Amino acid sequence: MSLTLSDARIVTPDGVHEGWLTIEDGRITHIGRGAAPGPGHSLGGRHVVPGFVDIHNHGGAGSSFPSGDQDAARRAVALHERHGTTAMVASLVTGSLEELTAATEALAELCQDGLLAGIHFEGPYIARARCGAHNPALLRDPSVEEVDRLVKAGHGHVRMLTIAAELPGALDVIRAAVAGGVVVALGHSDATYDQTREGIDAGATVATHLYNAMPPLGHRAPGPVAALLEDPRVTVELINDGVHVHPAMLRLAYAVAGRSRTALITDAMAATGLGDGSYMLGSMEVEVSGGVARLVEGGSIAGSTLTMDVAFRRTVQEVGLSLPEAAETASLTPARVLGLDGEIGSIAVGKRADLVVLTDELEVAAVMKGGVWVREPA
Repeated sequence: MSLTLSDARIVTPDGVHEGWLTIEDGRITHIGRGAAPGPGHSLGGRHVVPGFVDIHNHGGAGSSFPSGDQDAARRAVALHERHGTTAMVASLVTGSLEELTAATEALAELCQDGLLAGIHFEGPYIARARCGAHNPALLRDPSVEEVDRLVKAGHGHVRMLTIAAELPGALDVIRAAVAGGVVVALGHSDATYDQTREGIDAGATVATHLYNAMPPLGHRAPGPVAALLEDPRVTVELINDGVHVHPAMLRLAYAVAGRSRTALITDAMAATGLGDGSYMLGSMEVEVSGGVARLVEGGSIAGSTLTMDVAFRRTVQEVGLSLPEAAETASLTPARVLGLDGEIGSIAVGKRADLVVLTDELEVAAVMKGGVWVREPA
């Protein structure tokens, strides 16, 4: 089967080009400028961007990845796919070893099927003072042996581990996880600038939702924010939902780290795609009001109800990035974090045909994953 998409404004890392592209067997085989050489499906001048890659997502459509329920996970993935996310990492929250192992084994099967791009442990090795929506009773010091058991339960699909660098044993776990092929992120941390630097030197390469769940940037005590932003080895996650981070701080992150080191994420939880009400995030009760998720006890922000198309649109319209810049932060940079940038993350010949068609208002008009429409063009 061959499909040509014509009359498109194709967004690539080096610009926006009016033209066409051909897809065969799920991959992009040709990209051209101007009129297509033969019949094709006209997109009416709409923009085409690469499918979004979300490396930090807890669920949606009433379903939560930490539950380990495979049918629930499929519902969450289907929701986010309709909003343009064609590759997604399932993020778990702090739990007992038994709970995390069971959820990991179940989700690893969905990774094997290509539904998920991997599994992310956000906890339990995080700071009590910065634990946010994680159950403080289940927090514990980092353990190389425990991480090894969890990685084995994932059968090669554990992609990321979030850890607080200042905890006892953290640096040993970082080194062991990286040696085992796991990306280590620093976050939910009360670390100093120097402690954060030690974590980076040990092998950590990602900042879990920069600014959130860590000490604020200070001119005498710069803390983790400065260490993570300034280091060229680190990619910083950003939640652009209008709640977690002020646009000025988003602009600061982009100005310092650039589009090649900034990755949009959703940090979405079960309420995403639904309305206000009561939900669960792991073992914690969450109340969503006005689209903002907070813990019932304590009131901490508990993830988001964000989808990647909204984050992308806000990054263009409110933060001021160009379409190629926003596409890199929503697709190519997170794909690079996962080591998948040779396969997905940009529109290029040979890559998987993961595409999002956008209107002039940057609303999703259609979504393709692996050459198959998951949301048909109107």
